[in-house]
Amino acid sequence: MTSSFRFSLHATDGKARTGLISTPRGDVRTPAFMPVGTAATVKAMMPESVRDTGADILLGNTYHLMLRPTAERVNRLGGLHKFMNWDRPILTDSGGFQVMSLNDLRKLKEEGVTFKSHIDGSKHHLTPERSMEIQRLLGSDIVMCFDECTPYPVEEKASLASMQLSMRWAQRSRDAFGDRPGYALFGIQQGSVFRDQRAESAQKLRDVGFEGYAIGGLAVGEGQGAMFDVLNYAPDMLPEDKPRYLMGVGKPDDIVGAVKRGVDMMDCVLPSRSGRTGQVFTRRGVINIKNARHLDDPRPLDEDCTCPTCRKYSRAYLHHVFRSQEIISSMLLTWHNLHYYQELMAAMRGAISAGTFAQFEADFLTMRAQGDIEPI
Repeated sequence: MTSSFRFSLHATDGKARTGLISTPRGDVRTPAFMPVGTAATVKAMMPESVRDTGADILLGNTYHLMLRPTAERVNRLGGLHKFMNWDRPILTDSGGFQVMSLNDLRKLKEEGVTFKSHIDGSKHHLTPERSMEIQRLLGSDIVMCFDECTPYPVEEKASLASMQLSMRWAQRSRDAFGDRPGYALFGIQQGSVFRDQRAESAQKLRDVGFEGYAIGGLAVGEGQGAMFDVLNYAPDMLPEDKPRYLMGVGKPDDIVGAVKRGVDMMDCVLPSRSGRTGQVFTRRGVINIKNARHLDDPRPLDEDCTCPTCRKYSRAYLHHVFRSQEIISSMLLTWHNLHYYQELMAAMRGAISAGTFAQFEADFLTMRAQGDIEPI
């Protein structure tokens, strides 16, 4: 294992890239999908099961962990890795996105954000410096700058002010992060859907200097078309020799489209949240397990899937336990969804290495367009 944080590119195919992020806690193969472990757990999954799906890295949530059980408590108990029994890399977001979503519970100033806890109404103050302290106490391997996630839709003037505030906070985050060998700090590009603002943001981040760069302010309601329009140029504005992370994305076709445009890392609650609500991702699109068509179906969710859910359980059983609100339903459907996402990432890594990404994308879209297998 390396004692430092490094990124190496292994192959490119068009703008799509495959490579390796090396950290003291292990390697992350890119393109990488990071399952979301908001409150120090990927809901309905054991950590070893998450690893078995092929995940190299998890995402933890600064906002939620600072409120409960508190970063100080996690630190006293040996850090987030030990606390949640995950010995591989962890990325923590900075809390900026959650603070945006608390619009009516927050006050935003140059210094930082004052907000009320959604749990008990208690008052908290989050600044770039405090965000860095919390993430240091948690012990995450990849730390995100504290930023304001610009909402959508937004007027150009408001977007510019928000982006420039985030860039000032990026410098303060860098200063507060300090010198921490083996750990990485990622800057976050903002600028909504405005190309000149994205360019200004990218340049300011490059001037500060980070171990990796994220594309923020997307997947916040702008739709796939607008997101892809931004991704046609935004990743190219960021350093080629550093990882590029698209925050909060997404659906399988969002992910393939993002990788095609030069993105290396993604995260989303979708596979785990969908598992708990009966939505299943397969090569042939989305299955709704609560539908009556599955009631007597002895077939697996996906004949070609190697996950334990597909190897051992029928659609009829999965329909039954979901309708009965049994806990095993969330476990099995989440496991399958996470397995599918990691299988998708592995297939893209293989296609990029082989120089066949365009064919992979065409096959992926053709298969999804077919829809689910015919009912019995």
